[in-house]
Amino acid sequence: MVSIGYTLMCEQAGPKQLVDYAVRAEAAGFDQLVMSDHYYPWLESQGHSPYAWSVLGAVAHATSRAELMSFVTCPIRRYHPAVVAQKASTIGLLSDGRFTLGLGAGENLNEHVVGAWPHVQQRHEMFEEALQIIRPLLNGETLTFSGNHYDVPDAYVWDRPDSPVPMAVAASGRQSATLAAEYADAMVATDPDAHLVEMYEEAGGAGRPRYGQVSICYGPDEAESRKIAHDQFRWFGLGWKVNTDLPDTDAFEAATRSVREEDVAASISCGPDVDKHVAAFKKFVDAGFTHVAVVQIGGDSQPMFLDWAQEQLLPRLREL
Repeated sequence: MVSIGYTLMCEQAGPKQLVDYAVRAEAAGFDQLVMSDHYYPWLESQGHSPYAWSVLGAVAHATSRAELMSFVTCPIRRYHPAVVAQKASTIGLLSDGRFTLGLGAGENLNEHVVGAWPHVQQRHEMFEEALQIIRPLLNGETLTFSGNHYDVPDAYVWDRPDSPVPMAVAASGRQSATLAAEYADAMVATDPDAHLVEMYEEAGGAGRPRYGQVSICYGPDEAESRKIAHDQFRWFGLGWKVNTDLPDTDAFEAATRSVREEDVAASISCGPDVDKHVAAFKKFVDAGFTHVAVVQIGGDSQPMFLDWAQEQLLPRLREL
């Protein structure tokens, strides 16, 4: 059975709201709670971006059953990888072993706040070095590391859960799928790409978890849901090659000015029809993903969505 997740979207809710939604989602029956980790929202209309790790600590304390995950954290600019290992281990303790550290190579949108955004080749080199630092620290090793981008003269994480925090790496092609297989315990992706799953398994990831995420906009009125999805998520179709390099909300506004409401609705299921939302989720199941988290677009609609999900969506998804 596929693990069904709920996304705590930091870009569309404040910290107290996110903790409340986490408690409600666990009570509704979601298996997992995943949290985005941004400094900026993509668009000004989303209106939020609290510090994800503070919220994760509160969520870990406020919940008791659901698995938790950062989806995903970039360990190459805004955070030093040695510090990422420390805070991941702390969340692992606070959650009684329910936390998985999801990692990715990041976006200019969030990372430029501490300095220039590196070239893509340099980012990939930095990311692999970060994985080489984080993995042994999570495992309880004392680390001395000297690389092209990072130096760790002497590091040891003192407070760790009995079992090391699992690590998942975001993949979009063969190179990143190979990194995920080599360094991590699982793979993360945002597209229902069966070929990507195959590449991950060929690289050594066979039998390990594959985490996906599907965006929907449930609401009683389809026209209104389409408007919300367009207002909040019209950046979605730009693709990560564009998204990784745009620097701020103004850039995303400019890049999405010509995106039409029907363009967004073509890739995001909108409205009250549970069959449409189940079909969107099922694409990930059919592609071989073992864990799929749902994003409900629209900050104000989360309580309504969680009630509906408990009554209608989750029972249907359990049948897949």
